[in-house]
Amino acid sequence: MNLKRNFFYRKAAAINPQRIIMKKLLKNTSRKIGQSPGTLIYTGEKPPGIFKCNLIAYNKDQYVEKIVSEPEEILQYLKPDEKIWINVDGIQHPDKIGKLGELFKINPLTLEDILNTAHRPKTEDLGEYVFIVIKLLKYDENQLKVEHVSLVLGKNFVLSFQEDEKDEFEVIRENIRKNKGHIREFKTDYLTYRLLDWVIDNYFSVLESVGDKIEEIEDELLAKPARETLHKLYRLKADMILIRRAVWPLREAINNLEKIESELMKNGTSIYLRDLYDHIIQIIDTTENYREMIAGMMDIYLSSVSNRMNEVMKVLTIISTIFIPLTFIAGIYGMNFNTNASPYNMPELNWFYGYPFILVVMFIVGLSLLYLFKRKNWF
Repeated sequence: MNLKRNFFYRKAAAINPQRIIMKKLLKNTSRKIGQSPGTLIYTGEKPPGIFKCNLIAYNKDQYVEKIVSEPEEILQYLKPDEKIWINVDGIQHPDKIGKLGELFKINPLTLEDILNTAHRPKTEDLGEYVFIVIKLLKYDENQLKVEHVSLVLGKNFVLSFQEDEKDEFEVIRENIRKNKGHIREFKTDYLTYRLLDWVIDNYFSVLESVGDKIEEIEDELLAKPARETLHKLYRLKADMILIRRAVWPLREAINNLEKIESELMKNGTSIYLRDLYDHIIQIIDTTENYREMIAGMMDIYLSSVSNRMNEVMKVLTIISTIFIPLTFIAGIYGMNFNTNASPYNMPELNWFYGYPFILVVMFIVGLSLLYLFKRKNWF
C-alpha cells in the first residue's frame, strides 16, 4: 500500500511540484492547530538526535570552545567582558530550546518561530535582541535540501539554531580559532553578518549547480529529448520554487535589518549589510532568469515532441496517400463480375498479361507520387 501511495505521490509531484511543496508545508504547520501561542512544537520532519551546543566564548585576545549538552552548563561562560556564540545543531528538542530561551530571556513566540521550519525568512527587532530567520540551501546527493536556520543577536551573544545536526558554520568557527578577519575584534553584530553572509554566499553555489543542470538538459533537448528529460525539467522547476521561496522574503529581511535603529546594530555593520543586500538582488535576478529559461525549455520540449509527432504523421500520410490510388485500382480489378454474361467487358481482365500489366501500372503510380512529394519538399 505504501509503495502504491509513494508511486502516485511521485507522479503527482512531477505534474505539479508547487502543489506538493505547499501541501507538505501546510501539513507540518497543521501540527500546531489548537495550541496556545508560544507552545514549543517542532514542525519539521527530521528525527530527533542528540542535543548539542557548540559554544565559543571569545574576545580580542583569547577564546574558549566547548561542547555542551545541557543549557545550564552555559552559565559559567557568560562574562561581561567576553562575547559568546552558541550554535545549536538540531532543533528537535523543544524542552532544551525552551531552557535555552529562559537562560537568555527570549520570548516564547520567538522560540516558537525557531521550531517552525515552515516559517518564511524575516527580521524582528524585539528590543533586547534581534531575531532573524533564514533558509540554508544546499545540494545533497543531487537533491536540493532546505534547512531552517534562526539567529538571535543579543548585546554580547549570538545564538544560531540549525535544523540539521550537521554543522554548517565550521568555516566561521575556524576563523575565530585562528583570529582571521575581524570577528574577535568587532561586536556580535559583525558575527551575525558573517553567518548571514556565509548562508547567502552558499546560494551562489546552489545556483551554479542549477545552471549546470540547465546546460545538461539543453543539450538533451537539442539532441534527443525523452520523457526523462521532462522529469528532469519538473524536478528543476520544483528546486526553483524552493529557491524562490527562500530568497524573495530574504530581501525584505536584510533591508529591515539594515534599517534597524538599535544599539545592537553598530553603524559600521551597515556597509556590510548593504553589500549583503546587493548579493541578494543579484541572486533574485539569477533566480528569475533561470525560471524563465526553464519555462522556455519546457516549451521547447513540447514543441520538439509536437514536431516529432508531426514528422511521424507526415510519413504515415505520405504512405496512405500513395496507397489510396493503388487500393482503388486493386479494388476495381478485385470485383468478381461475370464478364461473359455482362454486356460490358472489363479491360485486361481476360488478357494473359493483364496481371503483370496492372502491377506495373500500380508501381509507376506509386513512384510518380513519391516524385511529386519530393518536388514539393514534403519529405
